[in-house]
Amino acid sequence: MYGTVNGVPAPVTAPIGVVLARTAKTAGRAFDQALAAAGGSQPIWQILISLKTRPAANQRELADAVGIQGATLTHHLNGMETAGLVTRRRDPGNRRVHLVELTDHGEKLFHRLAEAAIAHDQRMRKGLTETEIAQLAGLLHRLAANVTDTTHERDRTHPNSDAQEG
Repeated sequence: MYGTVNGVPAPVTAPIGVVLARTAKTAGRAFDQALAAAGGSQPIWQILISLKTRPAANQRELADAVGIQGATLTHHLNGMETAGLVTRRRDPGNRRVHLVELTDHGEKLFHRLAEAAIAHDQRMRKGLTETEIAQLAGLLHRLAANVTDTTHERDRTHPNSDAQEG
């Protein structure tokens, strides 16, 4: 809902994007702290999850699964390998490809971080009913769809793009 301030349209309440960004930042910071207390970080957690779903992944597949660039993944894997969490070895079928595997130490960290992630999720859900959680998830998916919908952008920049010439 919008009103006006000095003749300029302005939202009556804080814009949804601002509220969402602040909430995401606060929740993300709390999640970072929970993972750090358990001995990890969000990038390490994402890599460990991906390795749990594919026991021996090559680095390109792993970067795609985690959603980061190859160089960024290499940086994280270097630290994880030094810490004894993963091993890298050449793929016997393609010597240019490195396969990444969890070590026993990596497995143990995965379980500690999983416990921290579950506890964080439970903390986030506190005071919400299952119905409210389902509604929230649905609304967040709709918001994401709204900002990824290219039809709206096309209509805004070319309002008569669908009009028939007569």
